[in-house]
Amino acid sequence: MAESRSGVHGGPAYRETTAGKADGDEAGQVQAIEDAIARGDAGILITPNGPGVNPAIKKARDAGLYVIALDTPPDPANTVDITFATDNFKAGELIGQWTATTLAGKPAVIALLDLFNDKIVSVDYNRDQGFLTGMGIDTKDKKRNGDEEKSGKYSAAGGGGGTYTIACNEPTNGAEDGGRTAMERCLTKNPGINVVYTINEPAAVGAQQALKAAGVQSPIVVSIDGGCDGVKQVKDGLINATSQQYPLKMAQLGVKAVKQIATGGSKPQVTSGLDFYDTGVALVTDKPAPGVDSIDAAKGTDLCWGKK
Repeated sequence: MAESRSGVHGGPAYRETTAGKADGDEAGQVQAIEDAIARGDAGILITPNGPGVNPAIKKARDAGLYVIALDTPPDPANTVDITFATDNFKAGELIGQWTATTLAGKPAVIALLDLFNDKIVSVDYNRDQGFLTGMGIDTKDKKRNGDEEKSGKYSAAGGGGGTYTIACNEPTNGAEDGGRTAMERCLTKNPGINVVYTINEPAAVGAQQALKAAGVQSPIVVSIDGGCDGVKQVKDGLINATSQQYPLKMAQLGVKAVKQIATGGSKPQVTSGLDFYDTGVALVTDKPAPGVDSIDAAKGTDLCWGKK
């Protein structure tokens, strides 16, 4: 995930952007933070790649840098000064509610395609646990993936429901090839999968490749992100529904906050009742479900980020 940094050195503001080699590249982010401290930057905007970055963030704050997390609140949230992010739990909950309602009582055989299995990051467990909560499945510890009962009953928000079986819980690293490999492993465990939750849209594309190769007919595939490519996948029917987040808004608010603080202005405040600033989320689908708020792919295209 990308990291960007902004600073003021007694003159005009400047901005420098770096990125890790891949999702989960904690060492790359630590080095970028060290570089920002050495330069005397005023602040850092970062999408944390995992808890291994936390000590470097503390070092930056101790050195006087204002540190803002984007998209992924660290654990604990007060590791940074503030986070501008999607309510990832709500994003998951929306696609879970949509799925439970769309199933209309049919048995659900669920594949959970997450981000990691070797580290814990909030975006991973919040999206996964939000999805299961939206389906009316007890998640026990909401900060831990995989401790829910593997079978039982799901329930739709407007009433009704049916039985569920969790076939697998596999990591994808948020990548297309990871999604394909994870889905292949899941189908080996249970070829009857008809519901696929994915951490993001690249993972969903990979999952669909594996599903098609295996001849799985009309599975429900849901995801989170809402980039322009992902919204097109909703329009094309590869993804049935996705929760759209707004990273451009996160970045704009972050850059504005660093500049404001560097020039003596006030610090931003979190959204009431949350430990971060909520930048909003909307469910995108061309198959709306009763009682679940959503926008269609045409509207999602108007709001999406990335190439149109």
